[in-house]
Parts: sequence; C-alpha cells; structure tokens
Amino acid sequence: MRAALDEARAAAAEGEVPVGAVIVSRGQIVGRGHNLTESLTDVTAHAEMQAITAAAHALGGKYLPECTLYVTVEPCLMCAGALGWSQIGRIVYGASDAKRGYSVFTDSPFHPRAKVESGLLAEECAELMSRFFAAKR
Repeated sequence: MRAALDEARAAAAEGEVPVGAVIVSRGQIVGRGHNLTESLTDVTAHAEMQAITAAAHALGGKYLPECTLYVTVEPCLMCAGALGWSQIGRIVYGASDAKRGYSVFTDSPFHPRAKVESGLLAEECAELMSRFFAAKR
C-alpha cells in the first residue's frame, strides 16, 4: 500500500485526484498507476485502469488471478467492473468512498473467487484525499 500511496502523491503533484494503485504478482510490482483523468482528458483514466493495463502488458495476458491490487481508495463501479473482468485474485483498498465506491451500488462486482480487504492505511489514504480537496476549495 505504501507504493500505492506514492502513486497517489504523484497524482496530487500533477493536479490529479490523489488515487494510486499497484498490482503485485509473486511479490513484485507488475503494474502501477495513478489518476490521469485531467492530463489525458479521459474520464476512464483512473489509477486502477492504468495499473490493470500495465500488469496485463507486463504479464502477457489479460487475466490476473494470481495478482493483488493495492489501491488507496475504494474502487468506483467502473474500475470494480474492470477488476472483475480481469479476474484479479485479491483487492486491498485503503479509504472507503461513501459517494462513488462500488459498495454504494452493489455488494461485489468482482470475480467470485476474488478476496477483498479494506481499511489498510485508511487514515493516511483518506487524509491525502481530504488535503487535496481542501486545497481546491
């Protein structure tokens, strides 16, 4: 999760909403990303989407059943759907998102075998988001 937080800080430094993600396979980071929606002018350029693409490219396949995603904020429904399609084996997120997180809409859009854990470094992840939006106001 520390590497995901580093990605989130990079997003904030670029004026992007500070969400970061990394995908790990066999103890190695195989994909990483942070929000790029502003710089790419693309509403789909979320951290998780960037990390999924990078991991699939690094591993040479679209399915990620042996991988773990670490993301600083609960995935939105779009990203959760993409994670489901990737068949990722484990999702670990920091802060919950009571407005746009997938759990607002459904219990689990993930692959049936996927394991989900929440709350890892949640306070640090939430604080990064709070500081970012406070500075914008």
